[in-house]
Formats: sequence, structure tokens, C-alpha cells
Amino acid sequence: MSQPIDDVDLADPRLLSPLRWDGEKKELWLLDQLALPAMERWLPYRDHQGVATAIREMVVRGAPAIGIAAAYGLALAAFRGAPLDEAAALLGATRPTAVNLFWALARMRQHKVVDGGAAALEKEAIAIHREDVAACLRIGAHGAKLLPEGTVLTHCNAGALATGGYGTALGVIRAAVALGTRLRVFADETRPYLQGARLTTWELHKSGIDVTLITDNMAGHLMSRGEVQSVIVGADRIARNGDTANKIGTYSVAVLAREHGVPFFVAAPLSTLDMKTETGRDIPIEERNAAEVLTLQGVRIAPLGIAARHPAFDVTPARLIAAIITEAGVARPPYPQSLPGLFSTTTALY
Repeated sequence: MSQPIDDVDLADPRLLSPLRWDGEKKELWLLDQLALPAMERWLPYRDHQGVATAIREMVVRGAPAIGIAAAYGLALAAFRGAPLDEAAALLGATRPTAVNLFWALARMRQHKVVDGGAAALEKEAIAIHREDVAACLRIGAHGAKLLPEGTVLTHCNAGALATGGYGTALGVIRAAVALGTRLRVFADETRPYLQGARLTTWELHKSGIDVTLITDNMAGHLMSRGEVQSVIVGADRIARNGDTANKIGTYSVAVLAREHGVPFFVAAPLSTLDMKTETGRDIPIEERNAAEVLTLQGVRIAPLGIAARHPAFDVTPARLIAAIITEAGVARPPYPQSLPGLFSTTTALY
């Protein structure tokens, strides 16, 4: 995208976004991320119950995108005459780790939007969507110069599909490439849901960025051979001390990066910073259905009768993170001092 950062047009056909709002029909359309990469399928949602199901079942995923979808879901509840407290509770119960979900719902209420009727809720949801895209563009601008030339490894999907558009970690990669940095990308497949294999590679290939898919357990081998120059990931929640929750497997990548002297970066909007959570030990970790581990694309891969675990996220300690990139700038250790400094009076709601 080439438009000014503060002039985001959600209708711009160049904007890759997983959400579309139909203001005439009062419908939310979501790009079905369960169908990618085989099919680009858009699904319409007309009530908050449907949006809640879409979030829970990962039709839409990624912390910023979840928050935006929930905001639109609350607007749909208002247009359909549903009790807003009940709608907010249902939406808030879908994904416990992604703090952007609770931030978006709180923003709607703290701004007294709930008292302004459905039209005010709609306006605020659209504003949250636009602001997230603008934040991603700023994150890209702040982080682009941090990536050294060579190969950058990323885990899960922190691109346009996980946000309002453009992406956080992938936004930094996009911005670096636009600056002329010679980059290639290693994308971890990210078991068990394969967000890297299905979504990150699809996005980057669509954008013309050199990407190679690797299995999660190849990262250490490639780092040991000097084939990885940096790592960048997104986040679903960042504690006050800089501990970061992201898709399961991120912690392992961070440990490998430290062992091999590879800088490990986190890119996320301010809405992902949870200043009320002191450390990573206090971050709730969602445990998803074990069937997602026992099967692969609907095919059983383990014997019947065995148990499986599926914690959907893990926590990377702040000591392993070289920098946290936000729309307000770049924070470096010690994070208890640098992260609060990113907030201003205009972002007090965060």
C-alpha cells in the first residue's frame, strides 16, 4: 500500500484484510481462514452469535483481527436488538489469551459508545479497524530498519490475515522489502493448526516476497548452519515486564535464537500490551481441543484411545527478546521501563 499512514481506506482493493463491513446490509464478512490456501471464501455474519463462533473456531484468528471482529460483533448485536452485556460476555468468552479481544470490547464501553445506539457502535468498530491498519503501517515503518539482510524466520501468522490489514511481523518484513532490504523468509509450518504453512506462505507469495516453508523442528538446524539472520513474530499478549504470549512453539524458537546469537523481535500494536498483567506467569493460556493434535486436516494421525495436549500459546521470557516493535516506537530492555514510555495521554485507554 502506498497511501499515507494516517489515511487508511478500508475499501482500497490493494488492502489485504480478513474483514469487510457492509454498512448497507449491516453484515460482517470474514475471509474463511480454515479454507485457505485451497480456497478464498468469504462468509457473511449477521449477528454476534455467529461472530463468536467464527472467532472460537478460528475462521478469523490473530489477536488484532479477533478484537476487530468482536467490535463488529457488538455492533451487530445492537442492530439486531440483542442485550449488549450478554453479547459482550459471549464474545469475550471465545479466546482467553488474546488481550485485544477484551481491549476492543472495553473500548466500546469505556467510550460510552454503548449508550449511543447501534450507529455509534458501528462507527467505533470501523474506527478500531482503520486504526489497526494504521498501527500496522507504523509498526512496519519502525521495524523495517531492524531486520538485517539475509533470511528472517517467522512462526505462526502475524500478517494481514491476523490484523485489520498489512500485518505486524509480516508488516515489518513488507516494509523492509519496500526499503530495499534483501530478505527471504523461512516460515515455520506451526503445528498443529498450520497457520504458517497455510496462511503465512499464502500471504507472502501473494505479495511477491521470497518465502520457503520449513517444519517447526528444522529451525535449530538451519540456525546452526548460519542460515537465519533474524526472527520476528507477533504476539497475543505482552505483560508489563515484556514477557510475551504467542502461538505455541514461539518459546522454543526464541531459545534457539538466543543459543545461536540470532536477534529475536516481537511486533505488536499497543492494544496487545497488557499493563495490568505483571509477568508471563499471569497470562491465561488457552487449551484447545486435543482433536486438533490427534488429526491433521481432518485425518487421524494418532492411534485411537490415546490422549493429547493442545496449549495454543506459550510465553517467551523478556530476556530472550531483542526489541518489541509497536506503532509508537521500539522498546528495548529493560522492558518494565521502556514499555510504559510508549503510552501517551492520547492512548490512555490502552
